Amino acid sequence: MMLAPPLLHIEAIDRAELNRLLTQWGHRMGPHTRPSYAIEAHHAMFVHGEPVAVTAAGETVRERVGSTSILRVDCVELVRLCAARRDLCRPVLRLWREVLFPAIATVHRRAVAVSYQDEALHTGDLYRFDGWALLARAGGGGRDNRTGRQGRRMKVWGWPPADALSLAAPDTQGCS
Repeated sequence: MMLAPPLLHIEAIDRAELNRLLTQWGHRMGPHTRPSYAIEAHHAMFVHGEPVAVTAAGETVRERVGSTSILRVDCVELVRLCAARRDLCRPVLRLWREVLFPAIATVHRRAVAVSYQDEALHTGDLYRFDGWALLARAGGGGRDNRTGRQGRRMKVWGWPPADALSLAAPDTQGCS
């Protein structure tokens, strides 16, 4: 009996390959150009040996996630998610949160995943339908201090929902 090659698999890719695919597929935010922080984990999902979707995980740029109490050291940010066809975003997101995020979180001792979603570009249905919790809204006011660009309205999503919501809640101990 002849063994068939895998029909679908996920493997780690480098930043150059990630950016090549983000550019090829027209990701609205373009290539991933953030500096490397403590976490940099890029993966591609392959069907019949061809890449069809990518994810990029890293640390948040800011020390605190939006207006939440979640600190950079507590989370993994899903920085990019892109697919050759729109209908492949949902399965790669599910596989990322079920398989890749737990492995990344364990290695880096992180509790939750977060992802910022630009309200002008996306409805948020992808995260909502996958069970992520809406943690906060961010951005939208003034200019970004780092880039000088006009701020954009963002939704901040978290996984797993109970842990993310617990960490996101403001710390009121010791306050009167």
